[in-house]
Formats: sequence, C-alpha cells, structure tokens
Amino acid sequence: MIDMVSKGLATLEVSVKHSGSLFMYAGCEGGAYAKNSFGNIYTAVGVFVLGRTFQEAWGSRASKKQSKFNSYLERKRMCISMELVTAVLGDHGQRPQEDYVVVTAVTKLGKGKPEFYSTPEIICFCRKWRLPTNHFWLFSTRKSVTSFFAAYDALYEEGTATTVCKALDELANLSIPGSKDHIKMQGEILEGLVARVVTRDSSKRMKKVLKYSTPHLPVGVGLDLGPSLREICAANRSDEKQQIKTLLQNVGTSFCPSFVDWFGNGSTDAHSADADESFISKFLQANPSDLSTTKFQDIIRLMREKHIPAAFKCYYNFHKAESMSSDNLHFKMVIHVRNDSAFQRYQKQMRHKPGLWPLYRGFFADINLFNSSKERASQIAINSVDMIDNVPDSNDISGKGGLADEDANLMIKLKFLTYKLRTFLIRNGLSILFKEGPDAYKTYYMRQMRKWNTSEAKRGELSTMLEEWACYARRKYGNETLSGPMYLTEVEPFLENYAKRSRKNRALIGSAGNLVKAEDFLAIVDSGENEVGEVETANPSVVKDSVGKGEGLIVFFPGIPGCGKSALCKEILCSTGKLWDGLPVHSLMGDLTKGNYWKKVAEERNRNPSSVMLADKNAPTVEVWRRIEGICSSTKAFAVPVVPDCEGTDTNPYSLDALAVFILRVLLRSNHPGSLDKACPTAGYVLLKFYHFYDGQDRKVFEAELIECFGSIVKMPLLKPNRSPLPESVTSILEEGIDLFRLHSIKHRRLDSSKGTYAQQWAKWEKKLRDIIYINAEYLNSVQVPIDCAVKQVLKQLGTLAKGDYSRPRPITAKRKAGSIIFAAVNIPVTELQGLLHKLAEKNSEFDAFLKDKNVDRTLKQAHLTLAHKQNHGVTAVASYASVLHQNVPVEMTALFFSDRWAAMEAHPGSVDGEEVKSKNMWPHITLWTAKGAAAKESSTLPQLFFKGRATLIEIDPPVTVVGTIEFH
Repeated sequence: MIDMVSKGLATLEVSVKHSGSLFMYAGCEGGAYAKNSFGNIYTAVGVFVLGRTFQEAWGSRASKKQSKFNSYLERKRMCISMELVTAVLGDHGQRPQEDYVVVTAVTKLGKGKPEFYSTPEIICFCRKWRLPTNHFWLFSTRKSVTSFFAAYDALYEEGTATTVCKALDELANLSIPGSKDHIKMQGEILEGLVARVVTRDSSKRMKKVLKYSTPHLPVGVGLDLGPSLREICAANRSDEKQQIKTLLQNVGTSFCPSFVDWFGNGSTDAHSADADESFISKFLQANPSDLSTTKFQDIIRLMREKHIPAAFKCYYNFHKAESMSSDNLHFKMVIHVRNDSAFQRYQKQMRHKPGLWPLYRGFFADINLFNSSKERASQIAINSVDMIDNVPDSNDISGKGGLADEDANLMIKLKFLTYKLRTFLIRNGLSILFKEGPDAYKTYYMRQMRKWNTSEAKRGELSTMLEEWACYARRKYGNETLSGPMYLTEVEPFLENYAKRSRKNRALIGSAGNLVKAEDFLAIVDSGENEVGEVETANPSVVKDSVGKGEGLIVFFPGIPGCGKSALCKEILCSTGKLWDGLPVHSLMGDLTKGNYWKKVAEERNRNPSSVMLADKNAPTVEVWRRIEGICSSTKAFAVPVVPDCEGTDTNPYSLDALAVFILRVLLRSNHPGSLDKACPTAGYVLLKFYHFYDGQDRKVFEAELIECFGSIVKMPLLKPNRSPLPESVTSILEEGIDLFRLHSIKHRRLDSSKGTYAQQWAKWEKKLRDIIYINAEYLNSVQVPIDCAVKQVLKQLGTLAKGDYSRPRPITAKRKAGSIIFAAVNIPVTELQGLLHKLAEKNSEFDAFLKDKNVDRTLKQAHLTLAHKQNHGVTAVASYASVLHQNVPVEMTALFFSDRWAAMEAHPGSVDGEEVKSKNMWPHITLWTAKGAAAKESSTLPQLFFKGRATLIEIDPPVTVVGTIEFH
C-alpha cells in the first residue's frame, strides 16, 4: 500500500470506524431495514434511532421531511448505509454514552453497477437532508500518506480517540470534523480507521463542497420527543415483540406506516411464514424483466454453483398480500455472507467475469415472480436489450457502468489494539475460557496476538493482564458463562482497577470506567454472532524445527473418514525405533475410545510426557485444533498435522476426486469398529458431514491455518498427478449430495439424514451413490497413490522432522513495526564510526587515553542519530519521516564530546532527493559510549557539561561525512 502511494498514484482518505453495526436505509415501501435482516429488534432499534435523528435535525418538520426523503430514495433507487451505535443491542468495544447513527455510504442503482457516492457527494447529500456524517481526513501528498501509515503503526497498540484524532488532524492535508463527536458520544476506545485510495482531485471537490454547503444546526434537540430508546427497552425487557411495537409506535407513521414486515398480516407471524427454498430456484429460472434482476440472478447463481457459503432466506412480502396469486408471487430474499473467505472467492470470480456485480456482507431484495402476457413479455425483452446496449463496457471502471472511482480502489480497515483487547481477546474468548479452561484460553489469545504481529513487550503485558482476568472471571462465575451481550458490566470495572495500578497499565487499557448501566435497558438479542477477525497475508519462509529432549509429539489427522489414518498409524507403530530413537509410541483409536476423546489424549500425555501420541481420530475443526494446542501447551508437546494431499476446490481443501476416493474406501470395508462401512445405510451422508466441516476454506487457507497453529504440516500423497478427469456421473452424484446436504442442514441442522423432510431423498441418493461408486471403482482405485507408497512418504517426513532436518514452511506476516515504533533515526555504519574514532585518537592524546580502557570496538555494535522520539516529540513528529524511510542520507560529523560517563558525536543529516532531513533534538548526536549505570539519553547533556568544564570537546575539521539509512525503531 505504501509502495503504491509513494509512486504518486493516489490520494488517501481516512474516516473513523465506529463500534457499531451496519444499518441500511432504503425508501422502498417498508421504510428502514437493518444489516442482513428485517422485521426484528435490530431493525426496530435502527428505525427508532434514525427517527430521532430526523426529529432532532428538523424539529416539527421531521415527519414531512421523512416522507419526502422516502419518496426521493425510492424514485432514485438509492440505499443509505449507516453505522448504528447503541448500548441496547449488546456490548462491543465500549458502551456508547448516547445512541446514534452515522452515514457511511450512499449508493445509487443506475443502469450499470451500483454507484457509490464519493465522500464530497456524501457530505453534500447529508447536509441537504441533515443526516450525520463521519469524521474524514484527506491525505493528498506522498509525504502525508506515508506519514499516516507510520502514525497508525506508532499508535496501533495504545491509540485512543483523542490521541489518534489529534495526530490525524496534524498530518492530514484536509480534516472534516464529523457531526457526532466520537469522544462525547462513544468514548475513548476507537474501533479503528477506514482508509481508501481516492482520486487526486478529491481534495479540490471536498473544499468546494465545504465552501458552498454548510452544516445546519439541529432545531429539535430541546423538544419533548417522548421516551428514549433506553427507556423503552428497559420498560419492555421481557418481551421482544412488545419492545419492537413500542419503538415503532414512538417513531411515527412516516417511518413505519405498516406493521406487516414486523408482525405479519394478522393471521400469521411475519417470520414463521418463510417462503419455500424452491422460490430461489424459481427465481433463477425466471426471465429477468430488467438489468438489475439479471445481475442479481448472476450473483445468486454463481454463489450456488461455486458453493460460496452464505445464508439465503425467503419471506413472504405482506405488503403485496392482496395481489398475491399463483401467477404473481411477492417475497423478500435475504442474503447473509458470514464467512470472510466467501468474499475472496467471489472476487476471484469477478476477475474472470468482470460483468459481475459486487458481493456485500448482507442485503435483501423484493422479488416479484409473475406470468406475463405475450405483449408485455415482448416489451420487457425490448427494454432489457436497450438497457444492456446502453450500459458502458463492464471492463471500463472509469465509466458510469463501473463503481464510483473512490470505491473502485483499495480500501482497508485499521483496528487498534485497545479495541481488539476488549472485543477479540476478552469477549470472543469467553466461551473458550468457561468451556475449555484457562490453558485453552491462553492458547487462544496468544495465537491471536501472534497473528496480529503484536510486539513482544505488549504480548507480555497483555498476557499478564488476561491471566489475571481469567482468574477473576472464573472465581466469580465458577462454571457459569459470563454473558457476551453484557460482558462489559464485569470487564470495565476490572480494567479500570487494573489501569489504576500504574502508568504502563493505563496505556495498556487505553480507557476504562465510563460505565453505562446496560442491564436496565438491554434489548433481547441473540449473542451467537461473532465478529470475524482480520485476514493476515502470509508468505512462506523456511524454519528448521525438531522434537526437543523431554518433549513429546502428537500426530493428528485433519482429514475425512477413509483418508488412511488408521493404516498409517499401524505402520508408525511398527517403525518406532527408526523414527524417534526409542521414544514410546501410543496410538489411541477414536472408534474404540469411550468418553471425551481429546480428554483421554491429554490424560495419556500427562502420564507419558516424553512419548509419541498417534491421535487416530479425524480432527476437522478449528475447535479441535484449539484443544490440541491446549494439550501441547500444558504437556510440553509438539503437534504435527498429517493431511491427505490434493488440490481442493474454491470452497473446500478437499477436491471431489478425493471425496470420491474416501467414499469408495469406506464402502469397501467391513466390520469397522465405528460401524462406518458398507453396512452403514447413511455412510454417504456421514462423509458429506465431515466434508462440510471444512466448508469455506480453500486449500491454501486450510494449510496456512494449520501451519499458523502448529508450525508444520505433513502431506500424505493421495491422488496420482497425471490422472484422467473424474467421471461425470461421479461428479454429478457428489454435487447432488452436496446440494441435498445444504438443504437438510438449513432446515434440520444436525438431525440425522434418516429423519426429517428429506429422509426419502437421502435414501434414494445413498443407493444411487453406491451404484455409481461401485461402477467407477476401477477408475477410483487406479488414480490413487498406493497406500504403502503414501505411508512411506509420511514416515520419511516424520522421521526427518524428529531428527531436526525437516525444513517446513511457516507463514510470516509482513514485518511492519505495528505498535512498536518509538523513534525515527538515521542508522550509521559502525565500522565507519570506529575508523573515525581511531583517527581522532591518533591526533588527540587525551582522547587516545580515554579510549584505551573503553573497548569501543567491542561495545559499539550499533549507532544511530535520533531524528524524533514518540515520547519527547510526539507521534506526528516521528511519522513525518515516513516519506524518506529506508532512504540513504549523508550525515556530517562535526565534533566529538566525551566525559567520564558518556561519549557522543555531534552530527547533522543532509537531504534526500532535495528534501532536508532535520533532527527534532536540540543537539543532534550519536551516542558512542556510556559508563556502567549511566543512561544513554543523558549523553545529550554533554554540550552543557563542556561549558561547565566537565567534558572535553574535539572539533572535527574538516567535517567527515558518512552515509546512513533512515529507519523506524
């Protein structure tokens, strides 16, 4: 990102990321709708807060303005996205002092792709309708952009709203304050920043908007608007439906003219009357009446064909109940993308199919399926052709058919550790702490911090604090689980007390103590949804590791039944002496083990810590991997995953070829200890269940995750590389089973396939599967790597691993100094400094005598000229050197000062590409030596000591120039 910007290609725009959830507002019939849903408590809270926003902004004219706004949005086919920040829907990073919304995006559905407004257009639009806007900063020069990233890196681990906003105000070329003050409304804990690349003339347009469009003062703040959101929720805590009804009644008819989206049409509940899943198939088969429908069909069709994980839900549209008939169906389709990896796979498809519209986290559409007369169908066809002909080339992103320029480029989220501490390390770790215990919890949070590239010092501080938090929480709650939606009730007082102990603790916590009594008004919410963490980009490096003395080894299998793990374990048991120099080897077969399998593994490890444990059980989920990590941590073991080697698909680390082979192996075995063999009537369903445990990960993500957890991976050969394609009949029966599994899971979750709506379809599929697999058995056997060859390859890898000769890939994040930047300096070559010192000693006997017992050649291992220090000069001063980072700069040495406690060289940096580099220190110098017990920073007092006669000065005439490199430390 910095490299791209440094070439002068773009401008950066930064805005605050609030600790809230996305809230979408559209003017179509139903009024306002919330993220991924409608007609529920989340939506009702959003509608109410938005209603109060209009009332405060427009006063007595609010209802009339809202009606006009609805009509405007519907006529223009627009959608307004907002961040909803509230305390009544559960805790996030910090409880807000007030409930509010902030506009984050404005979208217009034109003839091409959805067109996003640029930031100047958003501000202009919001000021027209008196909607609240975000705080924006514009960085339009190379120096300011690079300084921004350096400032974020310096503030990442301790940044709060005050320090971050102050730094950005100082660095930005243009700062536009938001309508809502984050500190007053929400507090000091800042979730993060959203930065995106925008066009170069963005600052010009922004200045023009600010000049001709001024914000309006609210006129309804002092009016009696009735009970507040928190009062309504508190008064109706026990009944969600009553909460919704009261909120809607208090917001007025302009926001909610009808309750049908919320409570149905009177005869049935709105959300129990789900439309049949076949509606989606009917929609995909229908002839589109316009371009938008065509593009929406393309999105859904692609997601289903490529098995991109998402929830599709259909609800009857009660607004159209009167016109509903078998020839005229109205329903709402909700799409919710839960897994971040879905976006990566979808974007990959967009590169191959540039006409695709983008995919978003959650959205819904009103669908109308109707039978048309010949005349109308003909007119629709003419209109569709005309619309498509007038859409610019989809490859031309600069045209109106593409996304707005400001969103066609890179956009990144930059979160702060003080927020992630609360949301990821504490809230998201509650279930692990209470269900799996402190050891598993520690494994979880240490792994998270490693993924974030948190500095070693900060990891130590956080680990100490989180260990104390774990003890505190477990002691207070015992075996009960602390409620996720209200977790800050316990966490904030704990953090406040912890912060009071020291200045270092206060910096670690960021801010604590601004408690809001959420228990008095908390809405009834489902705490099941977890926030997804950031995706780290990994690059392989080679690290050599081995099983250390006194350590044990756990060999486990993230595979699928039929992958060959039991055959491998038998071979390993016969090869113990060759592999691990006599270490005892134990195999624990899952199908023969009663009770909690992984608990048994931990007990065996405790009894025999210096042993090899073969965990002969499929370990398909991250939760299982976390258990294994915990066992390794508590018993000083080293774990290595063994996985069948295959290509995988876009959504699964195992290919259909591999799945077919696994199914064949299962169907060929008899008298299996776990009864999963040819006699099992649901064998195919069981294999699909294991296959779907990996759903949502391609092969690269799967392997990277394992390597991130355990440092290594051993691959067991499975399929021959030069094999013929999988027969079409096998592909079809597997895809049919995958689709059936998806339908079954949506409706029945984990219910066995022999029960439920699809029981008969499962029975037919199981029989058909067996027929096809047996017919193609010869092919499936021919494409496999012989099991004895595969076992030899695995034994070889395990043997070299045990001896320490195994070079294994380990993903490493880019080595940015996130959070650990303390100062900027010019690094000086030590050898040149040492040579200069010896020359000065030859000319000056006093200095020569000084050097004799100092052994500077050995003690002077690194040297630098400090340019700015975060503590002394501020974050922005340090960040200002980002534009010349890693550049060579000449440094002129002009004088040498020394005393009985310090020695330092006076030095003055030159210029880089015509830009003068100046040190913020009063006296720019390089510390060369300090006496035992003397602080290096005190060498800056040498000039004053010289004037007092307590130090010696040697002028360097003529000055000597060396070349150093500008770096962050």
